[in-house]
Amino acid sequence: MTTALVGGLDTGSIGAAALLDQVGDVTTIDCRGLHYRALNEAIRSAVVEGARTVHLLNVNGQRYIGTGLRGGDLRLEVYGTPGQAVAMFMDGPTVEIHGNAQDGVGNTMNAGEVVVRGSAGDVLGYGMRRGRIFVEGDVGYRAGIHMKAHDGCRPLIVCGGKARDYFGEYMAGGLLVLLGMNSGLDGPVVGSHVGTGMHGGEIFVRGELEAWQCGDEVRPMLATEPETEALGVVLGDYCDVFGLDLAEVLSLPFTRIGPAGCRPYAGLYTYV
Repeated sequence: MTTALVGGLDTGSIGAAALLDQVGDVTTIDCRGLHYRALNEAIRSAVVEGARTVHLLNVNGQRYIGTGLRGGDLRLEVYGTPGQAVAMFMDGPTVEIHGNAQDGVGNTMNAGEVVVRGSAGDVLGYGMRRGRIFVEGDVGYRAGIHMKAHDGCRPLIVCGGKARDYFGEYMAGGLLVLLGMNSGLDGPVVGSHVGTGMHGGEIFVRGELEAWQCGDEVRPMLATEPETEALGVVLGDYCDVFGLDLAEVLSLPFTRIGPAGCRPYAGLYTYV
């Protein structure tokens, strides 16, 4: 069953989606002029009707795409530039963005995969608990903020370009990797305050960091050979997605950033 949905504005402020035909399990939605509420309703309706792959064409700022969707066999292909909070609360599906993404991708994502074939904005993977996010280009401020791991699950974010300040802020678990290889930004591979407030998880940055770039709560060290080998397994999938040479990615040493302790704020509390 192939389902085609075309967007168009009606006399209201939200817009409408018109069903054209149904053959197979692929749905195509033209998002041009379509309000984000109508778009997300159309996506959910298509899934209920049996669609397993949804192609979103002419996306231009519509937010919350994929929010709360469940199911490991569901895939969204996004063409254009989606708005904030793609894949928020998502639990299982795959979202591939053929373009740049704005802020809040993977906010509190519980499971699944997001691939961004471009750059992403701020607070990437905020509170992410499981699944993985692969970004081909640069990321904004506070990428990986408050990532956490639970019940043996470990979220993963790999960023191919450079990052702004507060990379890995307040991390409580998971793995955050920055390559600095596919960037349109000037300056160092990452900004300042890396790992500020970090009390769990690991950050790996390709290359070396200066002391001023790291928060007081972390200890940057050159990655060991076993750590680099384990990282190579993870990066193998990333390289397959974006057509990179793993040997080239691993040709520079990585800096590992981890928490100096599990209670970075111990001195800020008063016990009575």
